Amino acid sequence: MSEIENLAALLAQLPGIGKKSALRISYSLINKSEEYNSLLGKSISSIKEKVHKCPVCGSFTETDPCAVCSDPSRDRAVLCVVEQPQDVITIQSSGVYSGLFHVLGGAINPLAGVGPEDLGFDKLLKRIKEGSFTEIIIATNPTEEGDTTALYIRHLLRDYPEITLTRLASGLPIGGDLEYADIRTLTRSLRGRIKF
Repeated sequence: MSEIENLAALLAQLPGIGKKSALRISYSLINKSEEYNSLLGKSISSIKEKVHKCPVCGSFTETDPCAVCSDPSRDRAVLCVVEQPQDVITIQSSGVYSGLFHVLGGAINPLAGVGPEDLGFDKLLKRIKEGSFTEIIIATNPTEEGDTTALYIRHLLRDYPEITLTRLASGLPIGGDLEYADIRTLTRSLRGRIKF
């Protein structure tokens, strides 16, 4: 296997990068300067030693605790539960959420061998017991696994009637046409309708 094929094979193991994209990236790197490739290589090789999970929320960080957990201006009465650290960045980028986060590290998926014991539910319960939350937002993905995880969280929090449990709305995208909506999306939209 040539160096280009080897690099392309390694790149193709990353999410969202297929064989053709991996080969295109490999050729692009050949055309980049040695300085750029050296900086890229150093950044890749040091990321695991510099970035780790926040001991409080489970998001990726370089500091303990992370910038969100240590920010005194955050609303400490609201906790948003997400599946992955990158979900924190996505929600943060909306600019409308100012509470705290809790990263589970995945979703319940029995077919893949991921059960509740494999996720951060024990840390979630500990945070809720020690905190003063009035609302928990379940922001798991709108998939079967995400829905199963949301139902499990609801079950875990049944003994906390003082906490309002909410779930992110899901359904039709803005600017979308009904005729192009799949049945599952349309069903979610109808079930999650709001008073107008």
